[in-house]
Amino acid sequence: MSKPSANARPASSAAQEQEPASYELAVEELERLVQAMEAGQLPLDQLLASYQRGAALLKYCRARLQAVEQQVQIIEGGGAQAWGEE
Repeated sequence: MSKPSANARPASSAAQEQEPASYELAVEELERLVQAMEAGQLPLDQLLASYQRGAALLKYCRARLQAVEQQVQIIEGGGAQAWGEE
């Protein structure tokens, strides 16, 4: 009998780590997870998995927002110019 690899993960874990297709889809999934968790009807294992997925989605969203902010700063030349000022 062979031992499972230490690096082997359950299929559900691999699906949980899947990167969202877009920022908007990540936010939608995060909102659904929060609603389900706040309802208080999830079993403990599913609650933990939802929390972990939510943390990963939050990290993804923050990274995307930071990347967009950096791009905007580059476009604006790094200045904090107010709208309408030239």
